[in-house]
Amino acid sequence: MLGVRLLVLSVVCVVLMVVDARFDTLKPVRSQMGLVLTPFYWLADLPVRTWQRATEQISSSSSLVAENEKLKAEALLLQRRLQKLAMLTEQNVRLRELLNSAALVDDKVIVGELIGLDPNPFTHRILIDKGAQDGVFVGQPVLDASGLMGQVVEVMPYAARVLLLTDVTHSIPVQVNRNGLRAIAVGTGSPDYLELRHVAETADIKEGDLLVSSGLGQRFPSGYPVAQVTEVVRGSGQPFSIVRAAPTAMLNRSRYLLLVFSDSRTPEERASDAAQAQATADREAAAQPAPEAPVAEPETPAASPASTESRP
Repeated sequence: MLGVRLLVLSVVCVVLMVVDARFDTLKPVRSQMGLVLTPFYWLADLPVRTWQRATEQISSSSSLVAENEKLKAEALLLQRRLQKLAMLTEQNVRLRELLNSAALVDDKVIVGELIGLDPNPFTHRILIDKGAQDGVFVGQPVLDASGLMGQVVEVMPYAARVLLLTDVTHSIPVQVNRNGLRAIAVGTGSPDYLELRHVAETADIKEGDLLVSSGLGQRFPSGYPVAQVTEVVRGSGQPFSIVRAAPTAMLNRSRYLLLVFSDSRTPEERASDAAQAQATADREAAAQPAPEAPVAEPETPAASPASTESRP
């Protein structure tokens, strides 16, 4: 019985298909069926579309995260390069200032670089990269682009130690650039100021005065900036005035330094050397053969006495 029903249903389907293909009579039915079945199609396709959108979103998020990390790395590299550029710019400025300072120095100088600091907090010493191989000697003055920093106290083959002006064991003879008043500037252990010892209360010194090396003691050449007076205290119950001055050199910031090879001869030695050099030049000049005397040519008949020439 079931087989007969299926056979009848199959025949009906075939007939309907033939009729629809030949006469297009089932078009309105198909239209109505499309409207009815569209929501079912949409619901059936919803999981597939949801999965595709989720996959696209995850892929997009992963790519954005990767791109963000890449941009962060590039920004970090650019910041590092920018910092390096800023450091090189500042270094160039300092070197230019140092070269300008070297141009103003009459003595021979070489440029050294700071390579170390003394770890002892009670000593103000630095280590530079020039030593005996470069001609550095104990007591040699050291300065930066702004003024005197100190002197060499220990020389090694390829390095040297420099004692800074602010060390408690260091002192330097100075004079006020304004009026020539002489004093002794002593280190206090603080990198911010020096003290002037034994300055009378009536001494003509005031805040803002520039202190330069006086050249006394034959250790530091004269005329180099040392410090600028920042405080003068008079009538403090002490026999002398309290005078403090800030070093002009950038003791805590300078990296490149100048080592000065000054002429340490006394005026008598300079005069003696100059006299010896002059005597040597005179002897060399006397040892040279004398030039031949000029020979006068005979007068020509056509030449007048006024036109006579003498040739060597």
